[in-house]
Amino acid sequence: MTACPFVPWPAGEVLVLASRSPRRAELLRTAGIPFEARPVGDVEAEHADRLARLHDHPAPYAEELARLKAAAACELLPGRLVLGADTIVVVDDEVLEKPRDDAEARAMLARLSGRRHVVISAIALCGGPYRHWVGHERTEVEFLALERSAIERYVATGEPMDKAGAYGIQGLGALMVRGVRGCYFNVMGLPLARLGEALRAILAPEESAS
Repeated sequence: MTACPFVPWPAGEVLVLASRSPRRAELLRTAGIPFEARPVGDVEAEHADRLARLHDHPAPYAEELARLKAAAACELLPGRLVLGADTIVVVDDEVLEKPRDDAEARAMLARLSGRRHVVISAIALCGGPYRHWVGHERTEVEFLALERSAIERYVATGEPMDKAGAYGIQGLGALMVRGVRGCYFNVMGLPLARLGEALRAILAPEESAS
């Protein structure tokens, strides 16, 4: 019997999360999906040339990153069902990923201040006897106008440094967000409803089609 009533989970199956993100782990626990986290290496560096060609196309770029992460884990753990994921922030058609330093974090937040932007989280599933699946979710986020001093104080907390777009909506960054249009969990890094659809599609394709 699965703890998740919305996914027909195979007995004994444990999903491999190819990520070190504590937020994605938290969301999988929330959804009742049995998993273990097995982070992979730096696929961005290993496939820099391929990814550079997609960088001006945000959704395909995020999907390729998620696919590469999942594929890397599948090579290490053959026969296991693997989930890869990647989240990016898009503003003015430009991809914002994790800031490299405090200065870049401040610049990102100043750019997002008082504006709307789009968060794209891509997910990829592969491995075992299941068919592969890759897709993404988009969410629109609107920020309040931010004073420079507030940006400085927020960056000083350290919260922005491991997050796309330099903010965490589930943490202190929540106080910057005027509104969200779309999946909230997508902004955290894992669109749970879309993941549930994907898992149902590969684990019980007949049920998904009905």
